[in-house]
Amino acid sequence: MIRQMLWLFFCYGFLGWVLETVAATIKRKRFVNRGLLDGPVCALYGFAGMLLTFSLAELRGNWLFLFLGSAIYATVLEWIAGHLLERSRYGKWWDYSSMPFQLDGYICLPYSILWGVLGSVSVQWGSPVLLRLYNMIPATAGKIVIGVLVAVTAVDALGSLIALYGRPGTMPGLERMDSHITVLTGKLQNWISYTTRRRMEKFYQPVEKKREKVTSAVFAQGAGFYKIFLLFFIGAFLGDITETIFCRLTAGVWMSRSSVVWGPFSLVWGIALGAATALLYKYKDRSDRFLFLVGTFLGGAYEYLCSVFTEICFGAVFWDYSKIPFNLGGRINLLYCFFWGIAAVVWMKGLYPHFSKWIEKIPMKPGKVITWLLVVFMAANVSVSAMALARYDQRSSGIAAEASWQQYMDEHYGDEVIARIYPNAIRTAEDSQSGS
Repeated sequence: MIRQMLWLFFCYGFLGWVLETVAATIKRKRFVNRGLLDGPVCALYGFAGMLLTFSLAELRGNWLFLFLGSAIYATVLEWIAGHLLERSRYGKWWDYSSMPFQLDGYICLPYSILWGVLGSVSVQWGSPVLLRLYNMIPATAGKIVIGVLVAVTAVDALGSLIALYGRPGTMPGLERMDSHITVLTGKLQNWISYTTRRRMEKFYQPVEKKREKVTSAVFAQGAGFYKIFLLFFIGAFLGDITETIFCRLTAGVWMSRSSVVWGPFSLVWGIALGAATALLYKYKDRSDRFLFLVGTFLGGAYEYLCSVFTEICFGAVFWDYSKIPFNLGGRINLLYCFFWGIAAVVWMKGLYPHFSKWIEKIPMKPGKVITWLLVVFMAANVSVSAMALARYDQRSSGIAAEASWQQYMDEHYGDEVIARIYPNAIRTAEDSQSGS
């Protein structure tokens, strides 16, 4: 699975790079690489192709939802990448400000439609063809190819970072290898477009405005790491409590809604709250309608992705909306998508300002210590939970406990414990049949 994902990343990254080169040639302008590397790979296209393939594979043949899913995921990915690059020294790499229905110059409706078309074609036909090509390669040769591509990309990435942050001579051998990659890329680029320049020259373009380091005595000011993580932790706890009470009121039973084995924490809610704050912080003063629409689309896409991810990784479905009208594969439904939109408005307009003020009142040093202790705790919690679920999947498939970690999981997190913590976890039909 991992090698297939990497294969798709490199294939789509290269195809995206070629697409950008051809587009620049048609416009008769200098080639602008949106990728982070010197080599002929656009990481944004690679991640998008890989994400769409494995998250929307079950929608093949359903062109409407395949188009909508591709458009939403690709647009969100482009939006996030644009803001991350703007915060780094890379600066602003593309600008759709002149396009209709644009947001911050990073996304716009025409390109979202284009991404929907390209994503649909890729998932429906492109990815199956690329995966069949990879399967035709002998197993050993395939491992070597992927290993070489990963190694070259790692060298390229390190060399690019050294050039970007202005520390040449730090690793001369690696920098020489990276320069060879740049030269080869330039030759390939010139062969495609004839009017391009080397990718490294982009590092010497003037950055729009260097960000000055802001020092403040206020803990977790703005939407930085400390505040986002604490909001994630708070959201995970409150989300679990809210769902538990909701189940009690609607179903009449107390039911665990936790995502982890230690404590009442719902990772889906925690990640959603942290991600929503990071993505929507810049728009906290926009209208309620704007926040509702963004929250509806982002929330639905996020919940669908979480459902696909947990099923692929753990072979179980943790929620099923098949009996609710206007659902998509039982993973999301229109009503709950609207709930995500309402939650975005309530959070950014009503709750976030208060939580933000409370967090900022924490003293600087104790705040950092507490945050990092919670980071370590949650990292261990997630790791143990992942192993417990992985072992649960193995037990369902009849795999005996031979390693020490398997024996530990069987002793402390057997089927009864997993059933209590994850009462709604449903084994997929394929896994159930293989384990019978």
